Amino acid sequence: MSQPTTASSPNLSQRLDELRWDDHRYYHQSRINQTLHLISACAFVVAYGVLFFDPASAALIGWCVSMVARQSGHFFFEPRGFDQVNQVTDEYKEKVKVGYNMQRKTVLLAVWAALPMLLWLTPSLFGLIEPAEGFDGWLHDVGIAWLALALLGLAFRVLQLGLQGRWSDGLIWLLKIVTDPLNDIRLYHKSPLYLLRGELIDPMPHARRG
Repeated sequence: MSQPTTASSPNLSQRLDELRWDDHRYYHQSRINQTLHLISACAFVVAYGVLFFDPASAALIGWCVSMVARQSGHFFFEPRGFDQVNQVTDEYKEKVKVGYNMQRKTVLLAVWAALPMLLWLTPSLFGLIEPAEGFDGWLHDVGIAWLALALLGLAFRVLQLGLQGRWSDGLIWLLKIVTDPLNDIRLYHKSPLYLLRGELIDPMPHARRG
């Protein structure tokens, strides 16, 4: 059974590869999930480009397209329970997850869903911002709020890991998250083809080591 690597790993590139490897084999066995991650990754690449000239729109793309596709794959299509490929329990995977496991994701998504309603009911956000005018203004404020949530969510998890004495893991995880779209395109660009052939679960022969 694989054990989590400590924050003292000497090689940043090695540890980054380990985090990506565990994420792939533990949480991306469904071909539907992989395909949704490919869609998500492509949308994130677009969002990265839009971020330079329209941050609010970039956040709307990132959350409404990328995150909805990505998390739908995890919540609705990825197998749960005992993992036959890796011979570990779901509880074990959730415990050793460096980033956002399913419980932490649920909290994050609840806040994401609540923010538009909050801004609709209190356009000034309790006096903290200039109230939006009209639907377009509200939508812009939602985008900015979601962008802030994304940044805070990343910073919060890095801080959590840092307080556990795992600053290295936190910073490497942050690098992984930022570069995930490109890595997902590399990993899952053929997943739609496998799905069209009727293969719902990746057999992952490369993960069946030992």
